[in-house]
Amino acid sequence: MNYNWNWGIFFQPNPMGTGTYLDMLLSGLVLTLKTAALAWVIALITGSLVGVMRTLPSKGANWFGFAYVEFFRNMPLLVQLFLWFFVLPELLPRSAGLWMKQMANAPFYTAAIGIGLFMSARVAVQLEAGIGSMPRGQKQAATALGLTTSQTYRYVLLPMAFRIVLPPLTSEFLSTIKNTSVAITIGLIELTGQARAMQEFSFQVFEAFTGATVLYLLINI
Repeated sequence: MNYNWNWGIFFQPNPMGTGTYLDMLLSGLVLTLKTAALAWVIALITGSLVGVMRTLPSKGANWFGFAYVEFFRNMPLLVQLFLWFFVLPELLPRSAGLWMKQMANAPFYTAAIGIGLFMSARVAVQLEAGIGSMPRGQKQAATALGLTTSQTYRYVLLPMAFRIVLPPLTSEFLSTIKNTSVAITIGLIELTGQARAMQEFSFQVFEAFTGATVLYLLINI
């Protein structure tokens, strides 16, 4: 079976009437970036809180941080998205479940929150490692100066810890962008979804996914 290559397909009108096939891919890229940005904000804020809890002297906070990380880090992202999108509305009261199902842009918000919580577990572990790698004298000096626990973390520990873990956090942000591709399974037509739509409309499968690959490489590089 011979495959008919057609690299000019990107500049042909798409059947959606929204421009060319390249426009389809670029619109998917925009949605990918929006989803990744919101997911990263959730991951960074939530992961920072959980990471701090894992380093506090409180056993209750330690236990919660441990349970949180184990739950979100050890369950596949695809399963988590299915739970948020398909299972959670069925477990809620009927009115709340219907509201979730009928909510505008439900796949977008579900993907952003699901990916954000999934990545927050990784942020938490890295921040915990960053705090743990600092000399113990930093915390002792803050206590000697009369700083409270919250002040110690805010003014002493967290600024230095974030500087330490900045390189791995950069890698996690790139992983967040790539993880958005899984959201196609709950109906989010991001870059991977648009590449699949292009392939189904034009039957140019290699061109469609080559275009998506190039866009992923460019944005991550």
